[in-house]
Amino acid sequence: MSDKALIAGVGMVKFTKPGKSEQYDVMGAQAARTALEDAGIGYDKVQQAYVGFVGGDTCSGQNALYHLGTSQIPIINVNNACATGSTALFLARQAVMSGTVDVALALGFEQMNPGALVADNSGRTPITVRIDQATRNIRGWDDNAPQGPQYFGGAGAEYLEKYNVTAELFGRVSVKARSHALRNPYALFTEPLTLEQVMDSPKIFGPLTRLMCCPPTCGAAAVVVVSEKFARENGLHNTVEIAGMALTTDSASSFETSMINVVGGGMTRYASTQAYAQAGIDPADIDVVELHDCFSPNEVLCYEGLGLCPEGGAEKFVHDGDNTYGGKIVTNPSGGLLSKGHPLGATGLAQITEIAWHLRGLAGERQVENAKLGVQHNLGLGGACVVTVLKR
Repeated sequence: MSDKALIAGVGMVKFTKPGKSEQYDVMGAQAARTALEDAGIGYDKVQQAYVGFVGGDTCSGQNALYHLGTSQIPIINVNNACATGSTALFLARQAVMSGTVDVALALGFEQMNPGALVADNSGRTPITVRIDQATRNIRGWDDNAPQGPQYFGGAGAEYLEKYNVTAELFGRVSVKARSHALRNPYALFTEPLTLEQVMDSPKIFGPLTRLMCCPPTCGAAAVVVVSEKFARENGLHNTVEIAGMALTTDSASSFETSMINVVGGGMTRYASTQAYAQAGIDPADIDVVELHDCFSPNEVLCYEGLGLCPEGGAEKFVHDGDNTYGGKIVTNPSGGLLSKGHPLGATGLAQITEIAWHLRGLAGERQVENAKLGVQHNLGLGGACVVTVLKR
């Protein structure tokens, strides 16, 4: 790999509650069209496309992109749990950096059902079989509790016990998320929250309350990746470099003794170490982060997994306001998954879109001042974790 991979265009649709959205193919086409318009190039320039979705039929990617044209390019459908959108971008970047193509499109969308994600009841071996067994071994299993909250609630409880802090730490993350969402027209939930509201909302599992959990939503996002040569020859100047990117899976330690590793703590550390090394950066250099806050405890775990604060230092990081405007690193200026929602296939590319807007100075009222370096983190249990470093 020799050529740089540059983001030339980004686009997304506003996420909506299940049942309120357009069909997946319409949302996907709109996001792709917006990203191409942002890049200033036509669909005819795209040489490969990688399309991510978790729920849906095979070739849904073709069905969405055929709205833009039937150009006979390779369209590869991608499913990698909640890290699906970022995996599509990983493949698009790889295609450009290898010199295989000069222009690749990464698209992600999801048309979800209301309510919490439910376990697969098809009779096939579930993808969470190792996670479920590890959870049973480490903290026990509650047949009456929802699956995802058991994982992340268990990891949150482990963190509180390990560092002798209270669940208000997670509540403050939810409050911060909403305070950021107030300035984001793409956020689903924009009503401010108080700590009391978060802590008094219905209990879900362990330390988790309802307002510490992200909602299912429908939506789409897209990113156009080009080579440095293509950008130069076509006068594309407002680009962002993908300076480092790593996609990792589980190690044996994911299933041994710690719920923090069960929910991706080890994958996050490994992916961030690789991505930072590729980009030649230190976590202290980062200006803005979009991380995978599917549940408030996971944002806390990711502060440490991404090296934004020391191990056990999340309480001080949050208390000092170092995770928001005026602090060290603005985390989830979009409001995160907690406020935008989590349409699985679109989430990672929506995170990239947000970071790109900040690095290009186009984030409006939520703009992180003079942002030059951004990091995106997208996690899927089963497992996959993507960490991306973007440079202005």
